[in-house]
Amino acid sequence: MGPHPAVAAIRLAVRRVLHDVLTDLPADPRTTLGDPPLVLVACSGGADSMALASALAFEAPKLGIRAGGITVDHGLQPGSDLRAAEVVTRMTALRLDPVESVAVRVGRDGGPEAAARDARYAALDEAADRHGAAAVLLGHTRDDQAETVLLGLARGSGIRSLSGMAEVSGGPGRSHRYRRPFLQVDRQTARKACMVQSLAVWDDPHNIDPAYTRSRLRHEGLPALEKALGKGVVEALARTAQLSRDDADALDAWAAEAETGVRDEDGRLECAKLYALPPAVRRRVLRRAVVAAGSPAGSLFARHIEEVDRLITGWRGQGAINLPGRVEAQRQGGRLVIRQG
Repeated sequence: MGPHPAVAAIRLAVRRVLHDVLTDLPADPRTTLGDPPLVLVACSGGADSMALASALAFEAPKLGIRAGGITVDHGLQPGSDLRAAEVVTRMTALRLDPVESVAVRVGRDGGPEAAARDARYAALDEAADRHGAAAVLLGHTRDDQAETVLLGLARGSGIRSLSGMAEVSGGPGRSHRYRRPFLQVDRQTARKACMVQSLAVWDDPHNIDPAYTRSRLRHEGLPALEKALGKGVVEALARTAQLSRDDADALDAWAAEAETGVRDEDGRLECAKLYALPPAVRRRVLRRAVVAAGSPAGSLFARHIEEVDRLITGWRGQGAINLPGRVEAQRQGGRLVIRQG
């Protein structure tokens, strides 16, 4: 008799991702020391990440992959260090190795949720670099994806924001570090997999705290949408994310190619050639140029690019546009000059 359907589903999702990790490695997936590649799981102790840790522990040895785990102690609740130690014990019981807890200090930039996320990813990056991990698995589910799409929609963002979380992501030089095997798995399946495997899980009280936007959306917003529109809202939003990501990737590639054709021999952006581009492509070219001039991508919003775009499409002699990172955009003699002040 095979495993419970929920357990089979999470193991299949992880198996597929591990095959992708091996495919993305060099021809010889072993390091110069002869060790097999290491894949880490980021585990909070919640149902999603515990299900992910259990599936990784089961599947990795069959593919010749070492499996380890990292839990991040944000220090935001009393006893968080003890809870992190419990998660380490649970991951060790799954025979993950190496396993460790990393304590971080959460700042205030961007609000509590964004600050905690930034601290968490910084800690995961440091741990992955220190251990030489080939990948870090994250337990985001289809439900998380649906919430992310709705949050992007509420901000009035473009299709890149509506595309939600990527299955594969990472920073410069590590674009394939983070993998999200469960983006097609619903939250209930992950929880059921933990239940039938008798895995203890911890429910973060922040996840039901109405002070947090995502918590309100999870417990009030999405249920209201399902009541009004019927079941299937989560699946539809997750599907929207994938379709939006495909469109955004195509437009980004178009913009990268178009950028070289709208610059003069000195590399300056020509306003007439920019005007001739489709708006979605032109704004991407402008965003790329503003970021290249030194504006932090995370602080650059749609309204900033719209103001710069008006220098092209609604020119009335207006002055320079001030942008994050002390960057200025100004129209001069038919050219768009973007530079740090």
